[in-house]
Amino acid sequence: MRLKDKVCLITGGGSGIGRASALHMAREGARVVIADWNAETGAAATYEIQQNGGDALFQRTDVAQSADCAAMVTAAVNHYGRLDVIFANAGIELWQQDSFAHDTPEEVWDRIHSINLRGLWLSCKYAAQQMLAQGSGSITVTGSPTGITGCAPDEIAYSAAKGGVMALARAMAIGYADKNIRVNIVVPGNIDTPLNTAALATAELRAAAIASIPMRRLGVAEDIAGLVVFLASDDARYCTGGYYMADGGLLAI
Repeated sequence: MRLKDKVCLITGGGSGIGRASALHMAREGARVVIADWNAETGAAATYEIQQNGGDALFQRTDVAQSADCAAMVTAAVNHYGRLDVIFANAGIELWQQDSFAHDTPEEVWDRIHSINLRGLWLSCKYAAQQMLAQGSGSITVTGSPTGITGCAPDEIAYSAAKGGVMALARAMAIGYADKNIRVNIVVPGNIDTPLNTAALATAELRAAAIASIPMRRLGVAEDIAGLVVFLASDDARYCTGGYYMADGGLLAI
C-alpha cells in the first residue's frame, strides 16, 4: 500500500476527481479527510470509504472562507495527529456565465476566483503551516489546460484562475523545496465529471469535445486518481514543481 497510514486531505472530495482520488487513496492505505461544501456528497463518499474498510472523516468546507480552510486542517490534525498530503482540488466552472474578457460579469469573475484561486491558496496556506511544523508534506493542486494555453477564450475567468493556480503551485514548490514539502500540479483534460455537466450537456457538445482529444474519448475521474496517488506517495519523492498531464494527448497537439 503506497499511502499506508498517511493522512490525506482532499478538497472537493465529495464528487468527480476529488471523490475518485479519495477512494483510491483509501484503497492505498491512507487515512482520508474529505472536505466539501456539499454535506450530502461529502458524507456519502466518506461512508463509502468506511463501508469498504477504510478510515475517513468528513469536514464540511467552503474553501472561499479562510476560517473553513483553517478548520479542515485542524480537524485532520485533531482526529489523526498530523497531515501528510493535501490534494487541493475544489473548483467550479460557470459555463456560459464565464465568457470572453469584454463581457464576463464582475460577479462571475469574483465567484470563480474566490474558489478556484483564492480558495486553493487558502487551502494550501493552512496545510503548509502544519507541514512546516511537522517537517514534511506533499501538496498537489488541480490545474487545467486552460492555465497553459488560450484554449478557452470564452471562459476567461476560469482560464485566468487556473493560470494563477499553476503559477502559485510552482512558486510554492520552490519556496518549500528545501523544507521537505513537495508541490505538484495535475493537469486533467476534458473529464466527464459533474464539473463539466453543462459543458457536455448535448450530444453535439460531447462529440465536439471528443473530436478535440487525440485519444478520441473523454477522460473519467479514475483516469486522474492514480496520478494523484502517485504524487502523494513516496514513489514521487523527487518530484516537485511539475505539471503532470492526464489529458488524452490534448496538450501535445
